[in-house]
Amino acid sequence: MDSNASDRMPVIGITTYRERAKQGVWDVRAAFLPEQYMDRVSEAGGAVVLLPPQPDPASAAARVVRGLDGLVLTGGLDVQPELYGAPRHALTDPARADRDDWELALLAAAREAGIPVLGICRGLQLINVAFGGTLVQHLPDQPGGERYRIGGGVFAQLTTQVLAGTRLAAILGPGAFGVHAYHHQGLDRLGEGLVASARMDDGLVYAAEAAEGSWLVAVQWHPEENAADIRLFEALIAQADAFAKEHA
Repeated sequence: MDSNASDRMPVIGITTYRERAKQGVWDVRAAFLPEQYMDRVSEAGGAVVLLPPQPDPASAAARVVRGLDGLVLTGGLDVQPELYGAPRHALTDPARADRDDWELALLAAAREAGIPVLGICRGLQLINVAFGGTLVQHLPDQPGGERYRIGGGVFAQLTTQVLAGTRLAAILGPGAFGVHAYHHQGLDRLGEGLVASARMDDGLVYAAEAAEGSWLVAVQWHPEENAADIRLFEALIAQADAFAKEHA
């Protein structure tokens, strides 16, 4: 065993898109992720590994997770409503089965291995579905729901309430907390084994965490957009560091 193993940077896997991208003369499908996610993990003290969708999700996820100390499930297109038994809303994004299957496999492998997980926006929604919950497919159908995605690539500035006594409150403190938001879907029925850790004034669950088992915290907002407050990422790194030392 490496004599410096206990001092190494925790390795954090971050899920990515697999999208068409242009660079110079090239126009190809590529693994893609806004750099803010990577920057926040790096600033918090983690070593980043990018995790694009794989063709054999279950086998690949089991192998990949063995090399990780923590996992971030990132934002992106809508989770398929077929996964939670709902008819498709006209404004739900086209199905991206490759990413859904990959991230569900990663989450299952991470939970089995006991590594900490941070879910962001879509990540929260995917976790809720994995735990048997459901989603509201288009929040603007509800009064006031249009505030969650104002469009044009501009993040809405909102205030949520962090609930006392939760892991999230231990990180951010309880009470009002300002966030960056960009989503049109949200949690409906909370998955079994999850507890709400933040709510909006309309009752929408805005963060959730695992009631039991390894550390899992997921938020509906985009903490990577606030470089002045990296406490969520620091909490993930602290948990990942503890995991790495325990399993060195």
